[in-house]
Amino acid sequence: MSRRYTLDELDAAAAALRAGGVLAYPTEAVYGLGCDPHDADALARIFTLKQRPPAQGVLLIGADFAQVACYIDHAAVPPEALARAQATWPGPYTWIFPRSAQVPAWIAGAHEGIALRVTAHAPAAALCRAFGGALVSTSANPHGQPPARSAQAVSDYFGDALDGVLDAPLGGLDRPSLIRDALTGALVRG
Repeated sequence: MSRRYTLDELDAAAAALRAGGVLAYPTEAVYGLGCDPHDADALARIFTLKQRPPAQGVLLIGADFAQVACYIDHAAVPPEALARAQATWPGPYTWIFPRSAQVPAWIAGAHEGIALRVTAHAPAAALCRAFGGALVSTSANPHGQPPARSAQAVSDYFGDALDGVLDAPLGGLDRPSLIRDALTGALVRG
């Protein structure tokens, strides 16, 4: 079984992420797998664990707008589009933006944009703050299986293949976040 971190051990969990680790952590509705978005090897491990093609890309979560702002191509985003997204943050809303040069190619996969969320879920936001930036967030499950909704379900799926699990409550939602196109407002995932 992977190491279980409590909320009192966020600094240790963040250190594991900075060292190239892959952690599972609770989000608004399901457990997510996360890593440093700038660590290609860590993200490759996530895709291998999930048995998911890298072309699908992943989203990033942050504790506040400052943690995700650098990933947005602000020149390509009208002020009203940015305001529409910011009005839903922090919250369980993911928005796809034109991506900046700061976005590593392995994050976006075959997509032109970058999916970003400023989470209102206290444990996930605390992990981002302890880490010092945005984190990869993709559901903790093998491709095609239901997302894990507990630390035990994460362990059942991945055993000791992870570098740790932040064992804390989910946010109480019954399904993952909505995903919308930031430029058009169109629903991408309901």
